[in-house]
Amino acid sequence: MNDGGLEDPNDEEACREAALTLLDAAARPRKALYERLTGKGYAPETVEGTVKRMEELGLVDDESYARSYLRYCLGRNLGERGALREMTRKGLETSLAERVVAQAAERGLFVDSAYELGRKLARRTRGMDPQVRKRRLWSAGGRKGHNPSLIRQVAGDLFADSHDET
Repeated sequence: MNDGGLEDPNDEEACREAALTLLDAAARPRKALYERLTGKGYAPETVEGTVKRMEELGLVDDESYARSYLRYCLGRNLGERGALREMTRKGLETSLAERVVAQAAERGLFVDSAYELGRKLARRTRGMDPQVRKRRLWSAGGRKGHNPSLIRQVAGDLFADSHDET
């Protein structure tokens, strides 16, 4: 037995079963599936063949995963940098993540995300000093990876007159 506890790291059927179990639990991009299977002790060439087969069957589709994960990121009110960071952390290739994020940016989805973040923060900070509200927006926007100029625009639009009709 090897360190991963497998009897045979070249067992294609066991590797395929492990891949299906992982994919049953959650969709995964190619790289993440590869890393999980090699981490379980399967030989890299066995894993590569298994991952390719999963792609041929349509069970692993990085493009589809990227678009789905982008929706998740937007639901969390992440900005361009935040979405890109999360997508690459999940195992998507940087070039694919950059392309999907750029397409979303062209469609104005990150502007919508920033304004939604601003509206949520405005509701939670209603009645506070306008400067405190703006600082909190700046802080949240920075953590979520929004463009500073976009956060400045949102702050100006939502907290411009410091009244609480937001």
